[in-house]
Amino acid sequence: MTDCNFSRDICDQYCPNCKEKDRLREKVLEVAGLSELFKVLADETRTKIIYLLSEQELCVCDLAELLDMSMPAISHHLRLLRAMRLVRYRREGKQVYYTLDDDHIVNLIQQAQAHYAEER
Repeated sequence: MTDCNFSRDICDQYCPNCKEKDRLREKVLEVAGLSELFKVLADETRTKIIYLLSEQELCVCDLAELLDMSMPAISHHLRLLRAMRLVRYRREGKQVYYTLDDDHIVNLIQQAQAHYAEER
């Protein structure tokens, strides 16, 4: 056992030395912000939007039609997705078309689908 004031009432199976404990605490800081990303994706409607946009670029009215929702409701979800840099848009006249921001999001969706398929 080390003398780095590690609580002994948690368990006595693992007690990293002080350097290891500091390194692990720094690693925890690397996930800052990830919980916000997962909170945004936890909403089923937003996940559906992301999934549809992983297939092709769509406008708000297309998404509203496909998801049987109002355009203001879709716009609200898209605003949150844009704020998290999950989607981007381009304007063509009065139409605004949305697509995924980058391949990281596509990879995230594919990994989630692969994991979900394993559970069945």
